[in-house]
Amino acid sequence: MENNIAHLTTDDWWLIAAGVTVVYMAAMYWCMPTPKAKRRMLTAPLAGWIFLLPNAAIKGYSVSHTLYFYSCALLMFVIMLVPVAKRVASDIAEQEAKPWDKVPLNTFSMYWMFGSATGCIAGVVYLWPFLA
Repeated sequence: MENNIAHLTTDDWWLIAAGVTVVYMAAMYWCMPTPKAKRRMLTAPLAGWIFLLPNAAIKGYSVSHTLYFYSCALLMFVIMLVPVAKRVASDIAEQEAKPWDKVPLNTFSMYWMFGSATGCIAGVVYLWPFLA
């Protein structure tokens, strides 16, 4: 089997990152129940660049590698939140309505987010050698 992921150019990764950003923003806008929650989630791509770029430069990663991590991180949030969006949205809305009370996260949502994040991280680590 041919290693096609390593043949992606930096321009290809810019297009992938742009597409993933659009998917992330649309999914988070749909998932989040309140304007405050929407604003927080929509600032994540900016925060990603603020923390990701210096970290990647320090570690000597190429632009392609940085865009790979960025795209994977945003996709991980989509995979973690979209399937349990209604449950998470109701928890967020309840927490914002009653900030003095700690609203426990739905058990299924918690397990889903933990399991899907673990799976996503394993996928990122698995694909890393093909990219290097």
